[in-house]
Amino acid sequence: MLFGLDGVEIGLIIVFLCLFGGILSGFPVAFAIGGAAVISFAIIAALDSAGILVHQAVDTGSEAYRALIADGVRSDAISRFRYPDLATYTEPLFPQGWETALDRNIGFIVNRINERVLAGQSIETLLAVLMFVLMGITLERSRIANDLLTTMARVFGPLPGGLAVSVVVVGAFLAASTGIVGATVVTMGLLSLPTMLRNNYSPELATGVIAASGTLGQIIPPSIVIVLLGTLAGDIYSTAQETRAQLAGCSDALTYLGEAAVVSVGTLFQAALLPGILLALLYGGYALCFALLNPSKAPPVVSGAPTGEIITRNEALTWFLGVPAALLLGFFALSATNVIGSQNFFVGSFTEAGESASLRTNVSPQCQAAMIELHGQNAWDEAVAQQQAIDASGGAAQAVRLTDEERAAAVEARIADRAPIGTGIAVGLLLVGLVLAFARGVAPLDDHRPLMVGALGVVLALLLDIVLIAPTTTPGLTFLILLIPIGLMLYGLRASSGMLMRNDLVRVVFPPLVLIVAVLGSILGGITNPTPAAALGAGGAIMLAAFRKLQDQGKSGWVIIWSTYAIIVMILIGVNFDLRVGLGETNVEQWLAFLMAQAAYLFAMFGLLYACVVLWFGGVLPAVVRETAKVTSMVFTILIGSQLLNLVVISFGGEHYIQQFLRSFDNEMVVFLIVMLVLFVLGFVLDFLEIIYIVVPIVGPVIYGGTMDPKWVTIMIAVNLQTSFLTPPFGFALFYLRGVAPKSVTTGHIYRGVLPFVGIQILGLMLLWFFPGVVTLVPALFPN
Repeated sequence: MLFGLDGVEIGLIIVFLCLFGGILSGFPVAFAIGGAAVISFAIIAALDSAGILVHQAVDTGSEAYRALIADGVRSDAISRFRYPDLATYTEPLFPQGWETALDRNIGFIVNRINERVLAGQSIETLLAVLMFVLMGITLERSRIANDLLTTMARVFGPLPGGLAVSVVVVGAFLAASTGIVGATVVTMGLLSLPTMLRNNYSPELATGVIAASGTLGQIIPPSIVIVLLGTLAGDIYSTAQETRAQLAGCSDALTYLGEAAVVSVGTLFQAALLPGILLALLYGGYALCFALLNPSKAPPVVSGAPTGEIITRNEALTWFLGVPAALLLGFFALSATNVIGSQNFFVGSFTEAGESASLRTNVSPQCQAAMIELHGQNAWDEAVAQQQAIDASGGAAQAVRLTDEERAAAVEARIADRAPIGTGIAVGLLLVGLVLAFARGVAPLDDHRPLMVGALGVVLALLLDIVLIAPTTTPGLTFLILLIPIGLMLYGLRASSGMLMRNDLVRVVFPPLVLIVAVLGSILGGITNPTPAAALGAGGAIMLAAFRKLQDQGKSGWVIIWSTYAIIVMILIGVNFDLRVGLGETNVEQWLAFLMAQAAYLFAMFGLLYACVVLWFGGVLPAVVRETAKVTSMVFTILIGSQLLNLVVISFGGEHYIQQFLRSFDNEMVVFLIVMLVLFVLGFVLDFLEIIYIVVPIVGPVIYGGTMDPKWVTIMIAVNLQTSFLTPPFGFALFYLRGVAPKSVTTGHIYRGVLPFVGIQILGLMLLWFFPGVVTLVPALFPN
């Protein structure tokens, strides 16, 4: 053996040396990865053909190997790492020749490109990357980040370390709207670093908080890292758990685990929400503590005269805290007492099937033993008792067709059980009430009679809903009953919008906040998957940027505003009316709703096209499209190149060799810790795209094939990569900031400034390690 190393080990070294050499060569990374794959395969094939590289394989015919199998050791657990004294034999790296391996690699790469780039199941999710990139770049080029920084600096500036806190807040906003680390760091560096230095902020604190806040885009949804990592992790987890179930002697993962082996990007967004907020709070808390301990290095700053009317403390407590809290508590209290609830009374044509046992018990003895080991004896005994009770009662009840009389009686029972106030109407009235309350607090000296008229409309709508609207009331009739209250509320909302828009904080923060809530809310609430939500975000960002451009030009943006209203109308009609006209009997109400929805859709499309025209002639759209094309083409090219590099590693057994090494450890947490350390080091020299598509597919079957929660594993990897991107001397975020920092800020300033935030990142990782509930809480509350 060459240098006393196994041929597979030398092959892995050659692959990674070629990869690092290609990245450091100055060629575009997307092409360097594919080139590294071709060159490394050629070198390994030449050395293998010359007989220089050989592999020491375990002799499966030896007595020691057969004894291990007889003792019940699984074949996949037997390796030279765990049993170094096993007999081995020497074989070439390519037992059938490098020509066969090359032919197989070409076939695999064609199939994988077809599956993951051209027409596979994951292509729809990958399209979300394009939409989120478009959304982020549009918001970045429309100077919305500049407005956010200016406004937040005015709000937090008077506090010690207030500018640093405002950078954290805006960084979280940009992370939730862009999801791109480089764009966020560069934008924050250009906008906030000069301001912080002019106000005598320490260069270390200024650079550290900017670099750290910029990396929040790695974890706060909608993170592109999580979209790409989740697309890959879902496939790996499903395959790994199916393999695990079969090795345990069970028919499939559903039987073995008691639940489907599925993890989606939407679920990962839910899992990433609390960790992202936690890190942002830790950043802000550190900035405040630093300012309190070093007041001269983070002084308070008063930037500009306050805008809007002077609001007393009592008015602020009443209208910004007291009244909204009362409205929210009242809503939840009425929901808990079934005064507010769903109005759905649909009854299917069949009865519901009887409940099955919590676990499948009709399994082989080997599967039974494995399930008891996994779930515990108590869970198995409970499932057995449940199944015995079901069998004793004649088996699980099968769904049977209801007669017309039975179905009518079930419908009447459902109607009688419905809550007096519908959830949809209650939520709408709650939002109106909150807007009116905030408007009253923002403008204490204005004429408040329009707000009182709007509040009267809310009360009148509640009374009419209780008295006149029943679950059987059609949407059209409901609209007519509520027509007068709706008019009163619109009158109040028109006045309140004028009051709110005079406040800088509301005017600047509200539009991007609504866009972020609409995108994330639709995903986190399980309403839709990331791709349609990303399309909504991209369209909203274009319209928001166009409205901002029209304002800068002194022109009216009424087309954009009415297009936004058209989208809201279209969504409300789609939720409340059956728009499937032409199928069966279609009444006049359905036709009217369909025509109104179609008109709203056409006007919304006109508004979007108008926004694109405004941005085109304003010089914004061409730059946005070019930058989006560059980023997305890089992502897909790296995906293709990394697939080729993975196939090279697989062709000579490198993937299997690494997995055997990891599986030689008995504790899966030790394995995961090793993987995390390796990913942390690789994060110094590889971007997240290379790590996701090159390293994760190799180690994924091991770390996703055990008992650890896949959501927790994925979020830990994302936070770990975020930490490595911050760590001197190779962190990517540091290079981004160095490129836009003034000459007065040295590299030493950046390195010293970022070290406390690296410590915060490590603290965050430790918190997630010891308290995994931070990751799993939101997905448990809002299951998709």
